[in-house]
Amino acid sequence: MAATNKGKTAKPAKVVAFSVNGKAVELQIGSEPHQVESSHTLAHTLRETLGLVGTKITCDNGACGSCTVLIDGKAILSCMTLTVECQGKSVMTIEGLADPVSGRLDPLQQSFIDHTAFQCGFCTPGMIMSAKALLGENAAPTEDEVKEALSGNFCRCISHYHVVKAVLAAAPGGSE
Repeated sequence: MAATNKGKTAKPAKVVAFSVNGKAVELQIGSEPHQVESSHTLAHTLRETLGLVGTKITCDNGACGSCTVLIDGKAILSCMTLTVECQGKSVMTIEGLADPVSGRLDPLQQSFIDHTAFQCGFCTPGMIMSAKALLGENAAPTEDEVKEALSGNFCRCISHYHVVKAVLAAAPGGSE
C-alpha cells in the first residue's frame, strides 16, 4: 500500500538504472540534493554525482569531443545526452578501460603513453573513448578511418599525428 500524505497517495520515486563501467547504477530522479534532475546531462552525472572525473566538460555543446564516453559500445557526447536517456544502457568511461583485477591499462591507453599521444591530457580521455569505439567496430582501421573517427575530438596542445599512430598501433588487427 502506498504511503499517504494528507490524503494524497505518494508517487513512487522515479529512477534511472544503467551500468557504468560494469557496475549497476540506480539514481532517483528529482530535485533533491541526492537526486539527479531530469535535465542533468550524463557528463554532469558522471562527474558530479558518480565522481568519475575522467569525462571532461569543455565546450558543453558537443563541439570538442572531450566528454566522449561509450554507450553500448558506441561513442557519444555525454554533454549532449541526458542521464534519463541512459535507462537500461551500458556506459563505459575512461575509468572503466583498465583491467579491474590487475589494474593494467587497456592496450589503447598504453599505446597513447608509448606514442606520446597527449600533452596536457585534458582531452585525451575523449580521444581514447572515440578510438575505443572505432576499434570495437573495426579491428584494422586505415589511417583515414582513424582520422574520421577522431574528427570530432579537438586538442590544442599536440599534433594529432601522434594520436593516429597510437590508435593504429593499438589496433588488434592492424599494424602501425
